[in-house]
Amino acid sequence: MVAPVSSRTMIRLLMALSLGAAGASHADTPARALTVYTAGPGTLIKQLAEGYTKQTGVRVDVFQATTGKVMARLEAEAANPRADVLISASWDTALDMDKRGLLLAHQSANAAHVPERLRTPTYVAQGVSALGIVWNGATGTPAPTDWADLAKPAYKQQVTMPDPALSGATIDLLLGLQNAQGEGAWKLLEQLRDNGMTVSGPNAQALTPVLQGARAAVFGGVDYVAYTSIQKGESVQVIFPQSGTVIAPRPMMILKSTRSPDQARAFIDYVLSEAGQSAVADAWLIPAREDVAARRPHMRDIKVLEADGGTAQGGREQALARFATLFGKH
Repeated sequence: MVAPVSSRTMIRLLMALSLGAAGASHADTPARALTVYTAGPGTLIKQLAEGYTKQTGVRVDVFQATTGKVMARLEAEAANPRADVLISASWDTALDMDKRGLLLAHQSANAAHVPERLRTPTYVAQGVSALGIVWNGATGTPAPTDWADLAKPAYKQQVTMPDPALSGATIDLLLGLQNAQGEGAWKLLEQLRDNGMTVSGPNAQALTPVLQGARAAVFGGVDYVAYTSIQKGESVQVIFPQSGTVIAPRPMMILKSTRSPDQARAFIDYVLSEAGQSAVADAWLIPAREDVAARRPHMRDIKVLEADGGTAQGGREQALARFATLFGKH
């Protein structure tokens, strides 16, 4: 998963992109390929790019990496912007860039079936992932039904968790649990620590020992990554806790500095078409459109906790600092 982008990096990027956008021409250049920067499954963007090219004849150049690396590249290129469309793994990225006027408005007709919470005049969800418990039943541990089960003696030294300092989705989970349970969320984390839970880097690093059977469960695993592993034959299950979890919408946006606004709009339209959303479903994400079937539990089947940006509980930085103190990560 994605590490949160530092405030200093975001400020530099936004200032530079503002200058780049001011000098960029918005006239489409027919011979120019569309450029998409994306944080997400590489197989998904490859399928979407090929589908769009087949439909329009326009080549799609792709840069695929974590959101942190994508944002760093945008910053480095800000004096001469190359990206037309940005797909982030963090909804906050779109919020921040929209507030600073760096996004081009587009309301796709194909977004009619996208829930209002997942679309605005300037950005829209490509798809949605959710966090859950990824459990390996081959370890002989009992099947958990809620977060608190992982603090029981049966899971002594059997639980991993992604580091919220390296995973935007994990800090959202902390905030969601905090908003729902108040101090109870931090008491649970303390119990998990005392029960031997390890905090193991980003999502993939936390998942690996569970796939190998060295640990029994991930507290807050990203679901589509686990579903992909299940498809490959791994003996794990994704369990959405009864008390609720957070979702992670993946926003698509058109940069105001684009030189191909019409093609950028058309690409967004394609991703939100039935064909594009079917590709999203094939990547084990929840399609943004409610009328396109998912291959896994849909958002309506999950009790969703609101992260609320952390505003009600002192913000993301305070939560990260408190977590670091609790787990001795300084």
